Formats: sequence, C-alpha cells, structure tokens
Amino acid sequence: MQKSLYFVSVGGRSVLADQRAASYEWIIQATPEQAENLQGLLSLMQEKEEEAFPGYVFPWPDTEEASVNVLYEEALQNVYNEIYRLGTNDTRSHLSQYGIVRDYVNRQDFQ
Repeated sequence: MQKSLYFVSVGGRSVLADQRAASYEWIIQATPEQAENLQGLLSLMQEKEEEAFPGYVFPWPDTEEASVNVLYEEALQNVYNEIYRLGTNDTRSHLSQYGIVRDYVNRQDFQ
C-alpha cells in the first residue's frame, strides 16, 4: 500500500494528512492503517495521562512519583518509537538529536 505524508502533534494528540489543519511537531510517511495505529497510540497515551492525574493532585504519601507515572511514560515512549519508525529522515534526525529515542535508534526494526 502506498505511503503518504502525515503531520503529527504529540501535544495535540493528532495525526493529520493536511499540513495546514493544525500545528504539528513531526512528519511521518505511513499507510492509512499505520497512521490510524499511531492515532490509537496517542489516544492510549492520553488515557494513561488522565489515569495518572489524580496521583499528582492527591498524592499518597507512600507512593513514589515514578510509579504513578510509569504507564504514561511507557505509552509516551511507544508513541515516539512509532514516530521514529515511520518518520522522515528529518524527523528521525531530530528525534535522535533530542535523545527521545536514543535507546531505539540502532535497533534493526527501525531500518
């Protein structure tokens, strides 16, 4: 299936085909199914963020901050891994420079 450019905003939780539709941070080349999968990962990240929110507002004295945030961090890393995997050369370069996917850059499945 042919790949198209999509414009991704992690902050805006969006994967859009129209570059002018909203602001974006990253550009990927993906099939419609891959773009839909990334949108699902962004939605899951949003869910995990919302689930963690009460832990920040009403922290339990015996609960470490890291344990409250672990599921959100995992979902966020999955989003960035997929953006890296589908990203244009510029997107991959920027993600590598920022160290966002530093542990994944050399893995074969991203080639």
